[in-house]
Amino acid sequence: MNTKETIRSLENITGHYIGELERFSLEELHRKPGEEEWSLGQMYMHLIQASLHLHLRNVRACAESAEGVAKAGEKTERGKIAFLNGEFPNIRIQVPPSPAYTPPQPASKEQMISGLRSVLDGMRDAEPLVHQAPLQNKLVHPGFGALNAAEWFMLVEMHFRHHLRQKERLERFLAI
Repeated sequence: MNTKETIRSLENITGHYIGELERFSLEELHRKPGEEEWSLGQMYMHLIQASLHLHLRNVRACAESAEGVAKAGEKTERGKIAFLNGEFPNIRIQVPPSPAYTPPQPASKEQMISGLRSVLDGMRDAEPLVHQAPLQNKLVHPGFGALNAAEWFMLVEMHFRHHLRQKERLERFLAI
């Protein structure tokens, strides 16, 4: 998928995520299936935060040859498979709750809508950087290994698609 196709696909997925918010009350968006699991609202916040503060930040860092950017490195086996298939593996990834990683509950639906739109704006702004970024500039993803700017960019859309599975599980929990 090229950068234009990636943005178009993300626009469609984001439209789906935004449209689906109409179906839920804020109380439902806060409801968690278990103490150590996320609510649907937290999943939305995770998508927004990971995109803005990790994926897109790393696109910019690779493009600008920022401090900490490596000039070499390889993907992990999981990373190679994910990018070969164009999607995350169909497995649940669960990390222990922590203040650093666990997303907050959303304050409002408007906060989530605004955040999702900010991700789209960020992708549009980052697209030209992908084309100018040196391919050898890489930053390490915890599961996928060393990724360049184009791969960090594609990861946003892949990540949104991956969480559609979690969204379905949470909707079944909410009996929607």
